[in-house]
Amino acid sequence: MATADLTVLALGRPEVSASEYIAEIQRRLASQDKVRYRMHAMGTSLEGSTRDILDVVAELHSVPFEQGIPRVYTVLKLDERRDKPDQTLDDKVRSVEERLAAD
Repeated sequence: MATADLTVLALGRPEVSASEYIAEIQRRLASQDKVRYRMHAMGTSLEGSTRDILDVVAELHSVPFEQGIPRVYTVLKLDERRDKPDQTLDDKVRSVEERLAAD
């Protein structure tokens, strides 16, 4: 399993707020079943196979274009551990929390 952090930026939009575009991206994520996702304040965390994540990101990158935006800048951080193929986002957070609790 891979984990990723995704931010899709709609550049050249008429309003300062990006919530309209973010909401549509979240709707698209809700309508698919390839990857698990979790929105956070600065983007969206994804988990699934690398191929599925990349397929979903390709679809999400096009959302602002479909809404008439002239330029889209997408930032993707992708992490894949083949020595721990079942590691989830929660596992990663738990690992750090356990170290903090041990202090």
